[in-house]
Amino acid sequence: MPSSPDLVAHPTVRIATALPTVLASERRVLEEVLHQPERVVESTAQEVADRVGVGRSTVVRACQAIGYKGYPQLRVALAAELAHRDDEVDYGSSALGRLRADIAALAAALPQVTAVLDEDTVERAVGVLAGSRRLLVLANGLSAPLATDMAMRLTAVGRPADFVADSIGQQIAARGLVPGDGCVVLSGSGASEATLKVARAARQGGAAVVAVTSFRGSPLGELADVELVVAPAATTFQHELERTSRIALAVLVESLVGVVAARSGSVAQETHDRVLHILSDNLAD
Repeated sequence: MPSSPDLVAHPTVRIATALPTVLASERRVLEEVLHQPERVVESTAQEVADRVGVGRSTVVRACQAIGYKGYPQLRVALAAELAHRDDEVDYGSSALGRLRADIAALAAALPQVTAVLDEDTVERAVGVLAGSRRLLVLANGLSAPLATDMAMRLTAVGRPADFVADSIGQQIAARGLVPGDGCVVLSGSGASEATLKVARAARQGGAAVVAVTSFRGSPLGELADVELVVAPAATTFQHELERTSRIALAVLVESLVGVVAARSGSVAQETHDRVLHILSDNLAD
């Protein structure tokens, strides 16, 4: 069988998932790239440094912080990313046009959602989801609906999982976990104090913690045994971050459930059949 193609993360993807972890001076450089990519492509490293008020060496370090050898390599990669944006279609300014433009942009950006993940990390996460004796899926704020959905979907494919809505109740439930149990914690920022308390409680009991977040090196990721960093899905990541969208996390959640179901074999199929029977019994004529 042919191997799956390696995805190369776009510069804006690398920046969006790294911003909280870099030095403040480097962050200014990377924010300049996010906000004015066309101008950065046409600029030298010294010109970028002068605009944001840092030294040229800081520009180089900022590039290295997101995986490039230096500024020329970032510049080339950014030019390639912008070339893809030039292919965007103008759907007009009507409400329907805006809907179509947003959906088209999302479709084009979705492949980058997994660009910063690696095979080993995903396998370890699936191992926790599929193999834990007891599994909790927890989150707060904007991520809470995703945790509810994930727990219900996992249960519906034969992998029972629990969600607790109250933040204090989450900590109590997580503290009751023991070695062999698992706890999936979802947080876009990876820095919500309520969510960090949940992760700490799960670790205290010896459970395996899987963090699903949008930023690498977040406080939540530091607490987790496995950190799944999901890149935001948008044409520009400034737009994504301003809207605090959870689309990328939702896509990953649904796909992870599908992987767990596929590896559960007959158990998933039998549970799925029972779920379909219940659903059909609750449909009106």
